[in-house]
Amino acid sequence: MNLRTRRYQLAGPAGALELLRDEPGEGAAVRGTAVIAHPHPLFGGTMENKVVQTLARAFVQSGWRSLRFNFRGVGASQGEHDEGRGELEDMLRIIESEAPQGALALAGFSFGAFVAAACVARLWPQRPADQIVLVGTAASRFGVPALPAEALERTLVVHGEQDDTVPLAAVMDWARPQQLPVTVVPGGGHFFHGQLPLLKSLVARHLRS
Repeated sequence: MNLRTRRYQLAGPAGALELLRDEPGEGAAVRGTAVIAHPHPLFGGTMENKVVQTLARAFVQSGWRSLRFNFRGVGASQGEHDEGRGELEDMLRIIESEAPQGALALAGFSFGAFVAAACVARLWPQRPADQIVLVGTAASRFGVPALPAEALERTLVVHGEQDDTVPLAAVMDWARPQQLPVTVVPGGGHFFHGQLPLLKSLVARHLRS
């Protein structure tokens, strides 16, 4: 992504996990660490996905260290797809190893948003996330847990109006009982083709607020 991107591996629950770490500009104060989860591994999802890259850029430019990683069975990460259960353990392992203290942001796209929401629920209240960003949340395909009430004001949910992979209605049905606002990108599809700069701007604005 930039000259300050580092690719490396660490030991995960099912073998090695592959990561990309991006740091804010030289001399910039680091606000905390953002851990970002990618879309469904069985449908080509990786940490190199353009939406995931966009989230990483938004966090880095807002002063956050960004950690993207490949779930088990993707790229150089070992193991096999586990329908979200093992993937949650992968994300928790990244946090335990690479962000054991300090401000924490959790983010994800599509399947990754499902895993990130599960991560928020698992860690709260022992380690509440300071920022939460869920994009294209796969609410029609997985049982995305409700977020803790205290987390709602820290959460940005973004969805495309014309998402034909995860219908907007499914995300609204998930968000409505929580009274969790959803930011809708007019005309946006699941992958936000042509609208990634807008997505980045929305995330950066949330992180500044």
